[in-house]
Amino acid sequence: MSPRHLFLNLAALALMAVPCAAQDTQNLSLADAEKIAIQNHPQIQAAGYLAIAAQARVTQARSAYYPQAVGSLTGAEAENNSRISAGALNNPIIFDRYANGVAVNQLVTDFGRTHELVKSSSLHAAAQKENVTTSRADVLINVDRSYYSVLRAQAVLRVAQETVKNRQLVSDQITALEQNKLRSGLDVSFANVDLAEAQLLLIQAQNGVEGSYADLSAALGYSDEKTFTLAEEPVPPAPSPNVSELISQALQNRPELVSRRLDVSSAQSYATAERDLWLPTISAVGAAGLAPVHEDLLGSRYAAAGFNVNIPLFNGHEFGALRAEANAQAQAQEQYLRDLQNGIVREVRKAWLESNAAFQRLSVTDQLLAQATQALDLAQQRYKLGLSSIIELSQAQLNMTQAEITQASAKYDYETAISALNYQIGASH
Repeated sequence: MSPRHLFLNLAALALMAVPCAAQDTQNLSLADAEKIAIQNHPQIQAAGYLAIAAQARVTQARSAYYPQAVGSLTGAEAENNSRISAGALNNPIIFDRYANGVAVNQLVTDFGRTHELVKSSSLHAAAQKENVTTSRADVLINVDRSYYSVLRAQAVLRVAQETVKNRQLVSDQITALEQNKLRSGLDVSFANVDLAEAQLLLIQAQNGVEGSYADLSAALGYSDEKTFTLAEEPVPPAPSPNVSELISQALQNRPELVSRRLDVSSAQSYATAERDLWLPTISAVGAAGLAPVHEDLLGSRYAAAGFNVNIPLFNGHEFGALRAEANAQAQAQEQYLRDLQNGIVREVRKAWLESNAAFQRLSVTDQLLAQATQALDLAQQRYKLGLSSIIELSQAQLNMTQAEITQASAKYDYETAISALNYQIGASH
């Protein structure tokens, strides 16, 4: 089989594969894709569960405000005149008995430590809620990128298909001229090389479409690849000329920053709680019950109430080390916040510059395509009149293909850049 027939067969296979990829597809707009991802993506669901877990820790910390009650059933049988002689300093006498009762312990005050622990847990829970928003924004930006990537790949595929069609026509015409001794075999070879390059571009473009569908399916939270019929989105307006305003918006609205600020406040409250370990704790204690089986010297019921005051004196510097650790953690959170702010300012500037450059490329690529179209028309006319070589025509065809791909990609590159800018300023969630 000749190289020319081989490339023709490859092109036919690639063209046959195009409609196969479009079978069993569903219509999908960008808004639909974002809605599916929010409902389906495991990253968002995992962040939601972490927020629920953080909220549960608030209830755990707040439980110290409420009475702690326990019920007890106790029975004992002892030998006459038995006493525990080792291991205890309290009354060692053991009586035969069976009793049941309730003991209640209520914290009166720990001079603010529990309040700071609850406050720290509440702030951390709020930070986790902001992390859900962050996860949603991360998922949505990936959906937008993948969505526009599919549209870009499909546009390149259409260019490749049209290029194969046009170069096949040129190859057939030059072959016919060569058979009539009006063109040389060298011209036929150049035309077939151009056709082969177009066929390779077609195969690559088809593979790009399949790969972009795989990326979009993953961005939507699907475990297997799905294909869709995507709707075109309107071209966004030009980006704002005031980058300082965008930076201010980002510093105010980015969910990562909101979450980090809450974590800083949470760490500071926790450090205060660790400082308060040195303060006394006062609690009220009560117990009551019945003893249906007891010694004659003991009553059949009992009840008592009292209070405990615990004053820390010395514990091997444990409290001091806990406070130092908490303070260091709070200071680290402050530095993480500062670093995140610097990074966001940098990323907003870069996204703004990229979106402006992408917007400018829209008009430039239109001009490039118009010039390439005019140059190809002139090259074809000159070649037909015998005023130029096949090399000039081949170069004009190549320039035309590159201009079409660049022009087709420019729209989706700009839409992707605007989506990235919205993400950077905290407007994509």
